[in-house]
Amino acid sequence: MTQFSLPLPLSAVRLTDALWKRENELVRREVIPYQWEALNDRVEGAAPSFFVHNMRAAARAAAARRAGRFVPRRAASGMVTQPDGQTPDPDTFYGWVFQDSDGYKWIEAVSYQLIQQPDEQLRQTAQQAVDLICAAQEADGYLDTFYSLTDISAAFSNLRDHHELYCFGHLAEAAVAWKEATGQTDLLDAACRFARCISRRFGPNLERGCPGHEIAEMALFRLYEATGDTAYRDLSCFFLDVRGTEPSTFALEENRRRAGEGLPPLPVTASRYAYHQADRPVRDTQEARGHAVRQMYLAAGMADEARLKDDRPMREACERLWRSVTREKMYVTGGVGATHLGEAFSLPYDLPSDTAYAETCAAIGLCFFARRMLQLNPVSEYADVMERALYNAVLSGMALDGKSFFYVNPLEADPLYCREDQRLSHVRPVRQKWFGCACCPPNIARFLSSLGAYAGTHTEDTLYFHLYIAQEMNVSLGGKELRLSLDADLTESGRVRLTVLSGAASGTLAFRLPGWADGYSLNTSFGACEPALKGGYLYLTRPWQKGDTLSFDFSMPIRLLMADSRVRELTGQVCFVRGPFVFCAESTDNGPGLHLLRVPADAETHAVPGRTEMAGLSLPSLQVPAFRVTPEEDGPLYPSAAQKERLSPVTLSLIPYFAWSNRGESEMRVWLPRTSPESSR
Repeated sequence: MTQFSLPLPLSAVRLTDALWKRENELVRREVIPYQWEALNDRVEGAAPSFFVHNMRAAARAAAARRAGRFVPRRAASGMVTQPDGQTPDPDTFYGWVFQDSDGYKWIEAVSYQLIQQPDEQLRQTAQQAVDLICAAQEADGYLDTFYSLTDISAAFSNLRDHHELYCFGHLAEAAVAWKEATGQTDLLDAACRFARCISRRFGPNLERGCPGHEIAEMALFRLYEATGDTAYRDLSCFFLDVRGTEPSTFALEENRRRAGEGLPPLPVTASRYAYHQADRPVRDTQEARGHAVRQMYLAAGMADEARLKDDRPMREACERLWRSVTREKMYVTGGVGATHLGEAFSLPYDLPSDTAYAETCAAIGLCFFARRMLQLNPVSEYADVMERALYNAVLSGMALDGKSFFYVNPLEADPLYCREDQRLSHVRPVRQKWFGCACCPPNIARFLSSLGAYAGTHTEDTLYFHLYIAQEMNVSLGGKELRLSLDADLTESGRVRLTVLSGAASGTLAFRLPGWADGYSLNTSFGACEPALKGGYLYLTRPWQKGDTLSFDFSMPIRLLMADSRVRELTGQVCFVRGPFVFCAESTDNGPGLHLLRVPADAETHAVPGRTEMAGLSLPSLQVPAFRVTPEEDGPLYPSAAQKERLSPVTLSLIPYFAWSNRGESEMRVWLPRTSPESSR
């Protein structure tokens, strides 16, 4: 069987990077405590979570059922809100059907933090949540507060819409992380009992079904790798194999509900379920479609099966999906999902800036997919995209103080139009404290807390460096241990230095050549070497020992990008990137009316890198000679095209996209209209 790489254990990595160490510590100090308060509905002015409320209520209901006491049915719907000004009923489910997952993601984030830095008080706080979850589990292993508090007999009756398998997936991810962090199996045992409950209902020779919102697939594979129990792997493969086949499992369950309501059946064909990525078998996938987060999570699960089963058709489907996402449907920031209608992918090359959805969770999902593709085949393109999404579309989802969040990440925003134009009602010009549908904040916390597991992967004799994030790591090459230090700061330069701190081992270190670099120079302490180049990685194979050093100087030019000519919304516009960062203009620095700015075609040759201070952080910035249009105050609405714009020279100040909206309300644009040098004379 082909040898695939695995992520470095989080316990073997210690981040030292100025930017990412700060973000990781921010999650531990600010985000995790803040989110615990949010999960307990104690954040003033924020939408309630109801996670703890629902778990407590479900624990009482589960205890009553175990004791043989009657638990009354309550009305079931997809969203239950608390009446304004009233105290929540202690036995009523509130919130969305997927509300349980918010707490599971929080426990996962806590677990990753505990792996990196033990904290007894934090562990005890998380233990409260774990105990509550375990108490809410039914005797047969079922664990979902929505059905436990409404109608337990209707469990698994609406897989398409009611997210039990989605919540299970996040429970399983949290349970494996909790075991790795604490050594305790309480949550893992609960997840395994729930998995066995699911496998008694669905599988070969049992009921056909698959998740409406994917994540159970990759979570079951992780549960299999953590426990060695092949039943979890086989259940995930079943879900993938059933998805999109005829007759559609979603159509069958929909018709059962319609029959109960006295309605005629609908066709049971799969073609109606493109939104759920269930309109065709997954191995026949040609294009990224439907809900963007679901598609990315499904792609990650598909890549896991391709690796764990060495499944060539599944791998080819993953490669087609990758091309569809990254070459036709991805924003320059690494954001995915162009339309707010269904939080979904749109048509190829439909990438509007102002109405962009680009959900934070979808960018995180793209990183999940990218790392798994790297495990299948170490090609630099996968790491380039993961890096682009991480430094831009993911990082923008959280404020620099860690206390507010973006769900939607547009590439252009004007606060006035966000408030007054209903077409932009999904776009917020400032981050929010919390959300009724709060999937993004805890997802950011768990992802950033596990970042060390994305920077590199390894096989028995090769260590791959995918992200140049400063860190110290313990690795095994050929069965021998090495301790390495990687020094890098991509906010300042493209210089990367590796030092062997201790140990001796023979093997290969493989370094990604970033797509943003025009070239590089390599210097080593051990003299000349002849690295091999494959897939955009440089492979250096030799005996490594304490004191060995090597350093790369990657050129990090300021680039002026334009969009593919098929992206209609971006005709005649350009944007600036340097290294992994996409830059944007804010009216805070450049005055109102950003659409009046014009960038010369040769602007990149005159742009100057600099630094800007924001929230105690030193960030890269750009100063760009540009022009501003002076409108004709009393002129016609549609003047002659022969009339030249009145242009005044200005210096355009640009900041990293992820840092926008940290200084109050402001206009923002990534893409700027271009003008030729001749028209500006």
